[in-house]
Amino acid sequence: MDVKQLRYFQAVAQEMNVTRAAEKLHMAQPPLSRQIRALEDELGVLLFERTGRSLRLTEAGRFLLEHSLQLTARFQEIAEATRRIGQQGRRWFGVGFVPSTLYGFVPELIRRLRGADRHVEVGLSELTTLQQMEALKAGRIDIGFGRILFDDPDIERKVLMAEPLVAVVARSHPLARRARHGVRAAELAVQPFILYPARPRPSYADHVLGLFRAAGHGLDVVQEANELQTAIGLVAAGLGVTVVPASVQRLQREDIAYVPLDSPGFTSPVIVSRRRDDRSPFLLQASALADELAAQESRAHAR
Repeated sequence: MDVKQLRYFQAVAQEMNVTRAAEKLHMAQPPLSRQIRALEDELGVLLFERTGRSLRLTEAGRFLLEHSLQLTARFQEIAEATRRIGQQGRRWFGVGFVPSTLYGFVPELIRRLRGADRHVEVGLSELTTLQQMEALKAGRIDIGFGRILFDDPDIERKVLMAEPLVAVVARSHPLARRARHGVRAAELAVQPFILYPARPRPSYADHVLGLFRAAGHGLDVVQEANELQTAIGLVAAGLGVTVVPASVQRLQREDIAYVPLDSPGFTSPVIVSRRRDDRSPFLLQASALADELAAQESRAHAR
């Protein structure tokens, strides 16, 4: 199975008519039909149900269409980036990140890297920590910033900082009055809790559950959200409370309050990942800069 076969299949699946698909592809109908049958033979499954002249995707065909469209779109992105870099004589440097790190030092890191070398084009990818591991090994990114520890012999990982966690409560919540003095984990554990992200797992959600479990507390999870900002919006709506890394306090809203967590160990690590055997100069420069900026942010949290 190659990219050309996938494009043939996608055309037929989208048109649901071999003749129209052949016209779209600027080819004759018989060779297109042979390509589709060859793909089915190779996979060992039927991709289309054929009734007279009508076509309908099988379950296997629907699965292949959904995932192959993502794959060919990614191929197109790679081709365009390769062409752009080759034409400009620039090197590609990929940075992966989980969204919550964008409230801390990572935006400043990206800004400096983009201006560090005119021969390097910095590309950005929003990826979960687990996705970063795969992207590093596949060469799609060169450095990643996440919050969950995974062991992989091909990946070198380093905790840059342990960021304090803070509680988020609705402005009208009684705990909002504790913004100066803090709240204990035991007090949060008895509140309706909004957990994020709901998926994919494992994730920051499992880290938070683990922290409360280690402190001897279960959580009354009443709602799960996929995005941090969605979780905060649900807090503002009065559905419950949640906890976020301290840097998220830069996101100011009038309808919520951030309350320090007065319980030891309630932190979230910021972890940098890179390929173990990669010692390219620009990567080393990026790693050193990440160390410097993370140390500055750690000192700021300690004040």
